[in-house]
Amino acid sequence: MRKLGGAFERMLISDKVVQSLTRYIILFSAGQAIQATTFFNGVFCLLFTHSIILNKSRDRNRVLSAQKFVDNINYEDMELVKIGEQHVRVEMDHLHGHLISYWSNTVDGLKALTEYVINLFNIDVSDIWASKQSFHMIEWVNSRQKTPLRNVWYADWSTTAGSEEDMIYILKDCRTISQLRICLKLPPNFRFSEKFRKIDCLDIWYGEWVTIDNLLTMDGIVIILKSSTLTSSDVNVFLKHWLSGGCPRLKLFSAEIRFLDILQVLADLLHNAVLVDDHRDYVSPFGYSINLSSGYDIRRADGVTATVCEQENGTMVFAGWPEITHNYN
Repeated sequence: MRKLGGAFERMLISDKVVQSLTRYIILFSAGQAIQATTFFNGVFCLLFTHSIILNKSRDRNRVLSAQKFVDNINYEDMELVKIGEQHVRVEMDHLHGHLISYWSNTVDGLKALTEYVINLFNIDVSDIWASKQSFHMIEWVNSRQKTPLRNVWYADWSTTAGSEEDMIYILKDCRTISQLRICLKLPPNFRFSEKFRKIDCLDIWYGEWVTIDNLLTMDGIVIILKSSTLTSSDVNVFLKHWLSGGCPRLKLFSAEIRFLDILQVLADLLHNAVLVDDHRDYVSPFGYSINLSSGYDIRRADGVTATVCEQENGTMVFAGWPEITHNYN
């Protein structure tokens, strides 16, 4: 019986699981008292596929995954190791270059693997991609670490509506300092009546529940609303809010609006608007790129300019100048 570490980690190296992590694992298996955080400046990400990813710079490497036992696999020839308090079978996925561990309960497996990586590199979880079934992993991570999560992607492609209670937790209590992406449908009567937390990038795919009152409490750099029920008059109210100093960090606002009327969007603002016919490519923080097909430039009292335009698909776009492509808090 082996514990996860030592010779087992040398097996990871020999099989080239993650080339960028080799020197960190060597330091651990050699027993040298060097903090891994001295070397590792990457990202620790949990996926709803019960996998662990470690990022370094722009590279993304799946390192470990927890899979459930199935009947048609022979486990006897696999390595038997101790992870946490459990003995589990593991094997190398040579095609995809990561280690697979097998568990009777994959949730327990992902938690054990998470604790192992946290202790190995002395780092906290940074990113979580969760579904309705793995939502509890968000709560578990938030309860065990003081560092706020950097990115949360809460997604589910099933036709069943998500839980209102879970959604309120995501919006109110889930400490996220950078990005929050929500890709699931909610009950038709769902409403969020509290003030939004400060989130740099908020991307909501099914935004029927977002009201103008919600929008006026947001403080973000990028706000994306798909399937919105906002009206052209609502957007007009929001633009006036921005012109008076609201949502001061905003660089990109995009909303899908039915029956968009750009003149109604700019009602009472045309005296402050300049028609721009040129096509311009706009790149915002967090990787959003948009071709601005003409539009109107509006200017705030402090001199900040933004372009307001209508896209062919009925999406209203607000793009603040100058462009800032890097992500910042």
